[in-house]
Amino acid sequence: MFSVTVRDHMMIAHSFRGDVFGPAQRLHGATYVVDATFRRAELDADGIVVDIGRATDALHAVLGALNYRNLDDEADFAGANTTTEVLARVIADRLADGAKAGDLGDGARVLDGLVVTLRESHVAWASYERAL
Repeated sequence: MFSVTVRDHMMIAHSFRGDVFGPAQRLHGATYVVDATFRRAELDADGIVVDIGRATDALHAVLGALNYRNLDDEADFAGANTTTEVLARVIADRLADGAKAGDLGDGARVLDGLVVTLRESHVAWASYERAL
């Protein structure tokens, strides 16, 4: 399996519901380093997994819709705890939708998989992996 990873970052605010979250139940901020890894079993006719420039732009666009937002106020997240795991899935799904729509070029319509990793710090991160 071949893979290409691009990286960006975002800053958000949010709060959690549930005693398990302790002080994170209060409004707080998070800065994430976000990696998106695109996978395919065979390279395309140009010898690539996906165009790195288009992948970078697509990730930046998806994160731009979340960056500097209080996720508690976003309709897309109403009633949900926007944990790192949940955000990884949302970003992966939005990137997958873009790939299927041709945002990453025609060759990216046949990617085999995608992994999105959100790094909260140098010692803690979460990922979501999905097939395409």
